[in-house]
Amino acid sequence: MSELPSGAGTISGISAVVLGESLADEEHDLVFPSAEFSASALVSSPKQYKEMYERSIKDPAGFWSEIADAFYWKEKWNPSEWFKGGKTNICYNAVDRNVEAGNGDKIAMYWEGNEPGQDGKLTYSELREKVCQLANYLKSVGVGKGDAVVIYLPMLLELPIAMLACARIGAVHSVVFAGFSADSLAQRIVDCKPKLVLTCNAVKRGPKPILLKDIVDAALVESEKNGFSVGICLTYENQSVMKRQDTKWQAGRDVWWQDVVTNFPTKCDVEWVDAEDPLFLLYTSGSTGKPKGVMHTSGGYMVYTATTFKYAFDYKPTDIYWCTADCGWITGHSYVTYGPLLNGAAVLVFEGTPNYPDAGRCWDIVDKYKVSIFYTAPTLVRSLMRDGNEYVTRYSRKSLRVLGSVGEPINPSAWRWFYNVVGDSKCPKSDTWWQTETGGFMMTPLPGAWPQKPGSATFPFFGVQPVIVDEKGQEIEGECSGYLCIKKSWPGAFRTLYGDHDRYETTYFKPFAGYYFTGDGCSRDKDGYHWLTGRVDDVINVSGHRIGTAEVESALVSHPQCAEAAVVGVEHEVKGQGIYAFVTLVDGVPYSEELRKSLISKVRTQIGAFAAPDRIHWAPGLPKTRSGKIMRRILRKIAAKQLDELGDISTLADPGVVDQLIALKDC
Repeated sequence: MSELPSGAGTISGISAVVLGESLADEEHDLVFPSAEFSASALVSSPKQYKEMYERSIKDPAGFWSEIADAFYWKEKWNPSEWFKGGKTNICYNAVDRNVEAGNGDKIAMYWEGNEPGQDGKLTYSELREKVCQLANYLKSVGVGKGDAVVIYLPMLLELPIAMLACARIGAVHSVVFAGFSADSLAQRIVDCKPKLVLTCNAVKRGPKPILLKDIVDAALVESEKNGFSVGICLTYENQSVMKRQDTKWQAGRDVWWQDVVTNFPTKCDVEWVDAEDPLFLLYTSGSTGKPKGVMHTSGGYMVYTATTFKYAFDYKPTDIYWCTADCGWITGHSYVTYGPLLNGAAVLVFEGTPNYPDAGRCWDIVDKYKVSIFYTAPTLVRSLMRDGNEYVTRYSRKSLRVLGSVGEPINPSAWRWFYNVVGDSKCPKSDTWWQTETGGFMMTPLPGAWPQKPGSATFPFFGVQPVIVDEKGQEIEGECSGYLCIKKSWPGAFRTLYGDHDRYETTYFKPFAGYYFTGDGCSRDKDGYHWLTGRVDDVINVSGHRIGTAEVESALVSHPQCAEAAVVGVEHEVKGQGIYAFVTLVDGVPYSEELRKSLISKVRTQIGAFAAPDRIHWAPGLPKTRSGKIMRRILRKIAAKQLDELGDISTLADPGVVDQLIALKDC
């Protein structure tokens, strides 16, 4: 373990709520940044953090206005309303501003393909040219300010280019993860009604080709059945996987990207938008079965993502930054595209999978590009940990400076492996907690500022006021467990659920009046460190992807032989949570392995492979109250094999169902 950082002696003088007065007595539980790291860190001590944090809470308008002044604004804002009234453009600030500052020749994005040896790169000047060409094309087909564009692309450079092109002209992009099924894509198309869809003909994930254009074609047929027709499908020819002559084509609707976009000028005027104008829609799973269209706006999101990126990773202009997330998720928006580019960073975009061709791929890439900041999901950490240290240690990894994790709480054993083996016990780790809805980090270590406890998200970011409340909504002080809520607002907060503001208020603000309810449970230890304990509603966090139980249940019961289904989350050593489905079949239908596979296939088709149940548990009946409500608490205990913790089952309409389920648990 490293020595205490300079200034660490002040820890005992800081209130327990901030850093804990008893920390000095618990050094065996703590991991300290090195004195050398802290000395050059943007936030180098608990004292500095405390001063900055307190100012951000006492004077939020002044604190954030000072940061916002570093960006370009066509018109000034009202500081009391998260920059409302201010005119800006996030694409201009992420791209043009870097070129105009003399960094046009700096690499903006490196691209590493699915196959080793496939690669590319763009300078900031080249990125601007490609963004402008696509923006000009979009304008030529009638896309303007406020219009929606759906992007269904793999991790080619064209994906962040498409996001930035939409932002440049004030269009609202909605990126759909290119692993979602045609049905899921159609649902999102019908909801946001885009002017056009952007995709590519095919992609390889590892050795497996995926025909993305076929999925889009099916989605467009489905959306037309539901009353909305898309006029243009702009398709990128991914030549390394599939030639255009092998691609299914609909004349009059389908257009090859390479045939049209490259003909447009490399300069495009910027559309200046209000800070509160919508920037993007990102659909996230909800507990009702219908995905929620989370809407983020331009100004506050821009300032917040840039600031969180800068401080949580202690970003330096010489860093090479790699986030393994896909742009189909919020992490790819905030910490692959916008946050890094707003700081002028060099970003690595990776098309492939981390274990192809073998489990050493990540560290091969780290060495190839001299990656200094590596940000990934606990799922990946656990997966690589299971494959053994030799895949890590055969590579140098000497360039690594900061590690980070995202998507779910990381268990302490995976944290330690990541820190000790991948980071050679020298790279501070930012274990970030945040959500699609928050836009950016809410709690995270600042790597040079304080000692860390493996598995803890530590303390709030600037301007964020987390509280833990009980079931009655009363704040609990000191060491406790309860529901995690946020007091007051922060710049990156989403503004509404698209087309359903009532649901926005009901879901996030009504459960505990006066607070934003995160939906997560949280514990705070006696030193003030926060420990996230997972979702408290009917959403399962699989590999960092939030999947509504209702969505999976809906897919299962659409199978003609499934009468009813109930889905719960269970611990999974790699994915964090797995999907465990209790399935009641139509009368007279026998249990079979073939039917089990058919049910799983149904979910894969309707939602995507990532939502496929890990386990199908045959259920002659489900435990229900007399009013018909399914007692998921009991199902969770059965799924977790905690049969001695079932609790009172006397309120069930038919308590005998529980014995039947237990008898079938190994079937």
